[in-house]
Amino acid sequence: MAKTVLVINSGSSSIKYQLVDLETGEGLASGLVEKIGEPIDGHYKHEFNGEKHELEEPIHDHEQGLKRVLDLFGEYGPKLEEAGIVAVGHRVVQGGSVFPQPALVNDKTIGKVKDLAVLAPLHNGPEAIGAEVMRALLPDVPQVFVFDSSFFFQLPKEASTYALNKDIADKYHIRRYGAHGTSHEYIGSVVPEVVGKPAEGLKQIVLHVGNGASASAQISGRPIDTSMGLTPLEGLVMGGRTGDIDPAVVFHLIRNAHMNVDELDTLFNKRSGMMGMTGFGDLREVHRLIAEGDENAKLALDVYIHRIVGYIGNYTAQLGGLDVLTFTAGVGENDDIVRAAVCDKLAPFGVKLDAEKNATRSKDPRIISTPDSSVIVAVIPTNEELAIARKSAALAQAGKDSYGNVFTR
Repeated sequence: MAKTVLVINSGSSSIKYQLVDLETGEGLASGLVEKIGEPIDGHYKHEFNGEKHELEEPIHDHEQGLKRVLDLFGEYGPKLEEAGIVAVGHRVVQGGSVFPQPALVNDKTIGKVKDLAVLAPLHNGPEAIGAEVMRALLPDVPQVFVFDSSFFFQLPKEASTYALNKDIADKYHIRRYGAHGTSHEYIGSVVPEVVGKPAEGLKQIVLHVGNGASASAQISGRPIDTSMGLTPLEGLVMGGRTGDIDPAVVFHLIRNAHMNVDELDTLFNKRSGMMGMTGFGDLREVHRLIAEGDENAKLALDVYIHRIVGYIGNYTAQLGGLDVLTFTAGVGENDDIVRAAVCDKLAPFGVKLDAEKNATRSKDPRIISTPDSSVIVAVIPTNEELAIARKSAALAQAGKDSYGNVFTR
């Protein structure tokens, strides 16, 4: 019998899930639950064996949504009791300093994940609720928290420490935690095989560029820097987030626009970035506007590229050179215009892109630079679900975690 892990990503009003085959690494089934707790009908989508099944009905809460997901597995397959499920893995954005490693789900760890919502208010609460519900629905299956921030817990102190008053920073746990760590760790681990170089000593930059976007610098697969900070707001320009911005903008808007904390949070996290500059968070729409001669869209893309290139330059200096630059996630994997624009800025340093390879759409890992490029440029699809599944299965097999928690049925 195959061994599988059900990976759950619970958001405030949505749930993404995938059943992962541990042997092949493939997603056997996947789905999406949308519009949880909204006054309009919610939407379910379940895909298995090449068939898509959809349903619309009011979804009052995560418990109702996840119960229906289990019903969809039972009705359309694969039946979980026959799929060899060994664990349920829950993606959690913020583990803070509490969780440098994955953890088994129990009352204590659920409570700590909820407490850490002060560092990730949009994410940790719903993720804890999803784990709570699934633990009740599948009590005989080990449940595991896998934290996006764990990979970057290894950052050197000079990279993780802000130049903030030390007493305040210590009291309120303010440091660079990073995010997208599961993706950055996964990509960093597969790059050596894709480019045919040993992992030891390999200097690489990973650009996880999607609606959320982050960069990391790694040597020998270990992170030395990352662009996201205390929260996922810092760093690159994103679909709805500002990325790096002078903190004094907050003071300015409080004093002059009389905005409160919640208004500023919404402005910086949801109404800025590409959305705020163009009206669209989707880069495909931005490219369309540029083709139609929209100057605002052209400026927005220039800002977007400028920020990415700035981080590449910074990280190349911190690494003491660069062997591989990898694009991943939605934009990184699919947007040849962004990749070309970034590499064009790097051309004076000997980076050479193969235009034909860059323009070719593929779901396979691939090198898109020329053989004589000073840096290997690669495109590698991320697979956070597989990474979460593997970590969850390992913890489930061990039956205990590094914090002393033991799984009992």
